[in-house]
Amino acid sequence: MFSLSGKKAVITGGGSGIGKAIALVFAAQGAQVHILELNAAAGEQVVAEIQEAGGQARVHSADISQQVQVLPIFNQIGPFDILVNNAGIAHVGNLENTAEADFDRIYNVNVKGAYNCLYAAIPQLKANGGAIVNMASIAALVGITDRFAYSMSKGAIFAMTLSVARDYLAHNIRCNSISPARVHTPFVDGFIAKHYAGQEQEMFNKLSRSQPIGRMGTPAEVAALALYLCSDEAGFVTGCDYPLDGGFTKLNN
Repeated sequence: MFSLSGKKAVITGGGSGIGKAIALVFAAQGAQVHILELNAAAGEQVVAEIQEAGGQARVHSADISQQVQVLPIFNQIGPFDILVNNAGIAHVGNLENTAEADFDRIYNVNVKGAYNCLYAAIPQLKANGGAIVNMASIAALVGITDRFAYSMSKGAIFAMTLSVARDYLAHNIRCNSISPARVHTPFVDGFIAKHYAGQEQEMFNKLSRSQPIGRMGTPAEVAALALYLCSDEAGFVTGCDYPLDGGFTKLNN
């Protein structure tokens, strides 16, 4: 089950964290993986890891916020089957302390970047169908303190998912999104170290307990859900968002 043998997958932000986990799982399940990554060196490390395990992968250096960079890469990759819009950046702040430059930066990467990849992908996917997974967030579903710009961007991802799913039903293109709660990635460790020096373990435990299940998610758990949604077994699933949140959106009181 959940084989991706013979399929070609494009994964943005596949050089670290959740994107890396998705790239590794997809390759292990037989997909030929193409990573779009701003940090090409990180992407090359993931490619090397995949190839050492016997898989197929290649990295493409790209700033997804620039359509002029994205379109030629998709044309070079050629016909493919799966797109995972995972690349994204974060911002901490409410409306009043979100500067215009901060807002633009989040929009350009998280929203415009996903749009650019969808814009490049859909014409190719229309030929034979395929699967798209967009990485949203629980911030698109519930109010999160001090995440104004980030929440805006993930709300847009949620809405774009529904729109693409509706518009391309007749072309056998499925489009779904995943909304994780906190996932333990290098970004989380870096954030804690930067803002809570000397209190790292205490803050890690506090953030872990904010999920009712009592811990953060893992990149591998997100990757497993992405694998299902991109597999033939999920052929009846489109236009859905999946909160992967340890109970955060439904069980918090």
